[in-house]
Amino acid sequence: MSATYDLNERPDYDDILHKISDYVLGYAIDSDEAWDTARNCLMDTLGCGLLALRFPECTKHLGPVVEGTVVPHGARVPGTPYRLDPVKAAWDIGCIVRWLDYNDTWLAAEWGHPSDNLGAILAVADHLSQKRVAEGGKPLTVKDVLEAMIMAHEIQGVIAIENSFNRVGLDHVVLVKVASTAVSARMMGANRDQMLSALSHAWVDGQALRTYRHAPNAGSRKSWAAGDASSRGVRLADIAMRGEMGIPGVLTAPQWGFYDVLFSKTNKDQKLKPEDKRKFTLPQDFGSYVMENVLFKISFPAEFHAQTAAEAAVKLHPEVKDRLDDIDKIVITTHESAIRIISKQGKLANAADRDHCLQYMTAVPLIFGNLTAEHYEDDFHDNHPIIDEIREKMEVQENERYSREYLEQDKRSIANAVQVFFKDGSKTDEVAVEYPIGHRRRREEGIPLLEDKFRNNLATRFPRHRCDQIFELCKDQKKLENTPVQEFVGLFVG
Repeated sequence: MSATYDLNERPDYDDILHKISDYVLGYAIDSDEAWDTARNCLMDTLGCGLLALRFPECTKHLGPVVEGTVVPHGARVPGTPYRLDPVKAAWDIGCIVRWLDYNDTWLAAEWGHPSDNLGAILAVADHLSQKRVAEGGKPLTVKDVLEAMIMAHEIQGVIAIENSFNRVGLDHVVLVKVASTAVSARMMGANRDQMLSALSHAWVDGQALRTYRHAPNAGSRKSWAAGDASSRGVRLADIAMRGEMGIPGVLTAPQWGFYDVLFSKTNKDQKLKPEDKRKFTLPQDFGSYVMENVLFKISFPAEFHAQTAAEAAVKLHPEVKDRLDDIDKIVITTHESAIRIISKQGKLANAADRDHCLQYMTAVPLIFGNLTAEHYEDDFHDNHPIIDEIREKMEVQENERYSREYLEQDKRSIANAVQVFFKDGSKTDEVAVEYPIGHRRRREEGIPLLEDKFRNNLATRFPRHRCDQIFELCKDQKKLENTPVQEFVGLFVG
């Protein structure tokens, strides 16, 4: 007779949950490069959020769920007057940070934006710091925020190196949720059991589909999805801190676990063959590698696979701007991930559709010599039909070396090349850019421009004296690290 029952022996927590817990609760960050990069990342991420406040489609999402709600020691949303509970504050901060697709990026088997976790980190830190001071205790400092950022980057980024969630239809914000849960629980004072419980709930939670990132359904949810995930991380950490039991076999449970349900190949009756089963692989231990190697978006608010294409197009602009009607074709040579994720033909329905279209992000700088957030808006697009005319002349092809070096750990290139061919038989040189200016290989060149970007973004929200005060503080590593969180966030109150 076949068994008619499940063997009810509760397992130990899955190994990867233990590894994340060991890292978050016990790792000491000793990389000066990581601390310095985290400081630059904090500046850049907050600046991106401030810039997004210029767009009503973003700001309509902000504020308390119930108007007029008063929250004791509420977390502040930079650039706004809002004081919110940490869960909604994390949502709002994450929303403004991600809205313009201008914050940092990590590219591997899975893609993502590790600074999305700042929504959870800053909301929890600001609330806890205010609460501690009110109770006569010591506040958290900005160094605590930077430490949480390094750890969140590492969790999200290392898991992403060899584990592709997009290939099974899941959105990368699952990793934002997991990382935000871990660092939020740590800041809340979680012990090991609470940490493991919180992480298990992050994995068992409903996970977002990538539908809203791809044609023909691309839309603005991709601009607030990370805020939603970081907010959920705060909520799950809070639930665990209240003593909620965990789900130890959340990843590995046969039939019901994450691996079998969401990460493996299945057939119609959901019976998995051994060769179809997949589980996570971690190619290296958690440390500070991801923060050290993170990619900054410095020149363009554009999906990162297109950054070097836009840079190449800007270089070609002087040569083609007066010959747009004479163009026969434009060849974009790129890597496989760009083709799979952002190469699109046909009508683009909205701004979110346009900022995830390789051809659009190349056409605009070819024509106008630059690419800004305003270039994606309906009014701009509708008043410049030349953009779609140029898009229709584009051919996209893969360079296998570009695809290979995109994944190589010692390179991590994001290469694109652009060449324009004219009707009279003449052509431009092929302009290739293999490493964007935000890459680690171009840090010396990039950081001064990143600082300029931050100052410009500050100026969209604050008077000059406040901009100078914030900038000078953020430039001083030690002074910034020692600044109480509630005082730092107070500088950004709108």
